[in-house]
Amino acid sequence: MIQKKICLLGASSVGKTSLVKQFVEGIFSEKYQTTIGVKVDKKALIVDDEKINFMLWDIEGNDRYNVFEERYLRGAAGLIIVVDQTRASSLIEGLDIHTLAKQVTSCPAILAINKSDLPSTWHLSSQEQEAYNDLFSLQFNTSAKTGAQVENMFLALAELLLKDKRNDVTTK
Repeated sequence: MIQKKICLLGASSVGKTSLVKQFVEGIFSEKYQTTIGVKVDKKALIVDDEKINFMLWDIEGNDRYNVFEERYLRGAAGLIIVVDQTRASSLIEGLDIHTLAKQVTSCPAILAINKSDLPSTWHLSSQEQEAYNDLFSLQFNTSAKTGAQVENMFLALAELLLKDKRNDVTTK
């Protein structure tokens, strides 16, 4: 079995914990609880007949005054930068977090635009959208509430990591 550490990063209240709960337990709760530090969950997946165990590090929300602990990213195989489509400021914060994270790790990053069940307040030009699309390996519009695209996002990340692993083996 392959084990991979996945870190979820983003501003406060974008839905990181809710995405993990939806993926691991298949549930959504309206009750908001702030994550302090980091909460770790795990879930096993089968991808292309290989078992992969995700260790999901749900890292406390970040803002300009509270930047994540770099040590939480040590050993990460993938990052999920979560933003809230009802708060344009969360995209800016997510991009800042991505920049900081990429200073300490080179692992692939996914952009999860969460709360797709609610109307978007973003008004991005095609140039702005293209600029941030190039930063991420994959992008998903998710809803932790309805479960839309949550499973697909984690499966796609698992496939990406397994493909990278196979490429590492064939190039050595």
